[in-house]
Amino acid sequence: MKQSNDNIDNSSGKSNDAGYDGEDHHSLQQRRLKTQVDIILSELEGAVVYPPEESAEMEYVYRDGRILVRDVDLPRVQEVVGGRVVEPLINGVSALAPGDDFNTQTALQAIDAALGINIGHPDHAVWIVPASACPATEPNPVPHPNPDPAVRRDRCCDGTGAFVSVVDTGYIAALADPQHGWLAGVTGDPEAYDPNDIGPYVGHGTFVAGVLRCMAPGADVRVEGFLTHGGAIYESEIVQQLNDSLDDMPDIISMSAGCTTRNNLPLLGFQVLWEQRLQYLKGTAVVVAAGNDRSRKPFWPAAFPWAVSVGALERDGSRARFSNFGSWVDVYALGGNVVNAYPNGTYRYREPPESDNGKVAQFVNAMSEWSGTSFSTPLVAGIIAARMSHTGESGRQAADAVLRIARSHAEPGIGAIAEPGMACDPDPGCGCRD
Repeated sequence: MKQSNDNIDNSSGKSNDAGYDGEDHHSLQQRRLKTQVDIILSELEGAVVYPPEESAEMEYVYRDGRILVRDVDLPRVQEVVGGRVVEPLINGVSALAPGDDFNTQTALQAIDAALGINIGHPDHAVWIVPASACPATEPNPVPHPNPDPAVRRDRCCDGTGAFVSVVDTGYIAALADPQHGWLAGVTGDPEAYDPNDIGPYVGHGTFVAGVLRCMAPGADVRVEGFLTHGGAIYESEIVQQLNDSLDDMPDIISMSAGCTTRNNLPLLGFQVLWEQRLQYLKGTAVVVAAGNDRSRKPFWPAAFPWAVSVGALERDGSRARFSNFGSWVDVYALGGNVVNAYPNGTYRYREPPESDNGKVAQFVNAMSEWSGTSFSTPLVAGIIAARMSHTGESGRQAADAVLRIARSHAEPGIGAIAEPGMACDPDPGCGCRD
C-alpha cells in the first residue's frame, strides 16, 4: 500500500501529520503493515502478497491459485488460461483455478491482454481494515468503566425496531453483564480467546457492537463471525456468507473491513452481490470503514457508490492522521481514542512501536481505548439506526437523511461530519437534546 507524500492532503491544516515518538510516520506505518500482513499470512491458508519483493510496498493480498470471473465471461476466459471452476460463488460469479501453464499473476496478465483489465480478478483477502490497520492502534487499558462516546438516552430515537448485522470477528457474550448494560440483547457468533494471551483483533466485533449500541441502545444487533483468520477472509468466502446473511433482511450492515485491490478496481464479488441481491433489498443500508492508509486511493467495498463510507476524526475534530480521505469518503465521525467493552486478560503488543520493547498490558475492568475507522463506522451505523426509530424511514432512507444532515455540519478541508445526537436533527419537536 503506497503511502507517498503525494497521497497526503495537508491543505486543511487539520490533519495531524506527526509521526509516533519521533519516528517518520511512513516508516512506522510500513513496519506495522508488515507485522499485520505476517499475521494474515500465518492465519489465512494460501494467502500471498503482491508485489512479492521484500523491498516493495504491498498493494494487496490474494489467494494463490484462484481468480474470480463473472459467469458470463467464463467461456472466453477459459479459452485464454484454461483451468476449471473450483466453485460457483453467488449467482453470477465463480472462482476459477487457471490451467497448469499459469499461476495467478500470469493468468491475470494473459486475461488483461486478451480480454481487458476488468475481466479477471484476484480472490482478494479482505480483513479488519489493513495498513495502519483497523484498528489504527492496538487496544489500550483505560482506568474507568465508562464508554466514550457515552450511551445515548434519547427518548424518541434509540434504534428500537432497527436490525443491524455487524460483519466482524464474532461476539463475546460474557461481556454483556451489568457493567456493560448497553450490550444487553446483542447476539452473535461466539468468539473464543485465551485470557492469558489475548490475540490480535480479539474482541473487535464486541467493541464495534458496543459503539453501535451506545448510539442506538434499542437496536437489534447481531455480530457475524466472518473475520476469524487473523481478522481476515477471502472475498470469495465473505460474499457467500453475506449473501446468506441477507436472508435475515437486515436494515443496516456495518462492516469494518476491506482492502485495496489490483489496479484499484472494485471487488468483483461485492459488485456482483450488489447487482444480484443487495440492490433489490431497497431498505438495506451498507456502512463500511474507509480504511486507515491516510490515502486517497480507493478502499473497497467502502468506495462503492452504494456504500456509506466512513472516515475517522480525532477528538479535537480534525481528520485522524490514519484515516483515508477523498471524494469517495461520504462522512467522518469520531474514530480516535474510542472507549468500549473489551475482555479482561493479558495483551501482548505485536506492532511497533509498542512491540519494540515487548510491551504487555493487563486489562482488568473489561474496557479498552481503541482507534480506527473500524470504530467511526459503527458510530455512523448507530446514528442511522437511531434515526429509523424516530422517523420510520428504512435503513437506506435513514442513511441518506443522516448524510444530508452531516453535510450541513461539514468542515472545510474534511467533509461531512456525523455526531452523536444527530439522528433527529433538525426536528425541533424531538427533545433529544433537552
